[in-house]
Amino acid sequence: MVYRDFQNKSLSLLGFGMMRLPTTSDGNIDEAQVKDMIRYAMEHGVNYFDTAYPYHNGDSERVTGRLLRDYPRESYYLATKYPGHQILSDGYNPSEIFEEQLEKCGVDYFDFYLLHNVYEKSIETYLDPRWGIIDYFKEQKRLGRIKHLGFSCHAQTQGLREFLDACGDDMEFCQIQLNYLDWTLQDAKGKYELLTERGIPVWVMEPVRGGKLTDLGDAANEKLRTLRPDESVAAWGFRFLQELPNVSMVLSGMSNMEQMQDNVHTFAQYKPLSAEEQALLLEIAEGMKESLPCTACRYCCDGCPMGLDIPMMLSTYNELRVSPSVNSAMRIEFLADDKKPTACIGCGKCTKICPQNIDIPAALKELSEKLRTLPSWRDICKQREEAARKQK
Repeated sequence: MVYRDFQNKSLSLLGFGMMRLPTTSDGNIDEAQVKDMIRYAMEHGVNYFDTAYPYHNGDSERVTGRLLRDYPRESYYLATKYPGHQILSDGYNPSEIFEEQLEKCGVDYFDFYLLHNVYEKSIETYLDPRWGIIDYFKEQKRLGRIKHLGFSCHAQTQGLREFLDACGDDMEFCQIQLNYLDWTLQDAKGKYELLTERGIPVWVMEPVRGGKLTDLGDAANEKLRTLRPDESVAAWGFRFLQELPNVSMVLSGMSNMEQMQDNVHTFAQYKPLSAEEQALLLEIAEGMKESLPCTACRYCCDGCPMGLDIPMMLSTYNELRVSPSVNSAMRIEFLADDKKPTACIGCGKCTKICPQNIDIPAALKELSEKLRTLPSWRDICKQREEAARKQK
């Protein structure tokens, strides 16, 4: 197993993400299968397990904690997250949720604790002095109930920078969506470089884009297998990340033993990609994107009578063309109605000034249609809150 050092701790570079656990026919977590997967992981050197308050409607924390009790507490690192991004009630009580998480997991402390999903809308919640969220968790760290405090982030690069400017000194690590497709599609490269510049180690989520990067189509798959016949297509995504020295943790949400075994095989040794192999991956990623060539020059914003953030919307449009995602769509959902793509009046001033000649009104109309097909983030949060209430 490849390991990375983090503050005198030796972390397996592969972490077991407990978000996509196998389930039974009734939708519950298949505990027997997860038990076998944890056993295999532990036997092969995996020592980091990542869950969160909302995963599997709250059951992930319970099952993860229950199954890890078969092992000495000092033999693994347990991480979970505070769901400040999805609480819709009038008040926030980090103490209530934190105590519940400790009880659910059956532990006295968490090795790693994250503010979940810091992005443009949730930043104001996490920084709001009325709730005292960050101060509360800093105190739990002082008390030893949290060993390391960090955050996960779906914000764009500027949003990440603003959060770091506000409280980066209190954050020990940051978890971002990072893979060779999002290297340019979501400016993961810019986020990685910003965190590296600030001296904050990077944790990786969605290393194979929820499975999208495990099958690239027959032609691309064959190119990769010809170069590395002993490795899976998924392994290429992980090898890409192993090249990045500031990546301390790569989380994989494994759903069956086959995925666990393949990932353990990949992380058993460091086999760096050549320059040619890296170039091939990025070339394949460009072919997958079919994106609008927006360079975010913002010329279009200057003359927009509605004051729309057009580059942000076109970036979201490109992401949704590759893969429909609530995480991508939520930055639009929480905008004021007069700042959403539906507010576009189709005047065409933006298109006339666009150096790339993008038909922006048409793109915003198509974006609005795509958003209508996705579930509302608010509705998802309400469902999760209701499920959590029923389980208490």
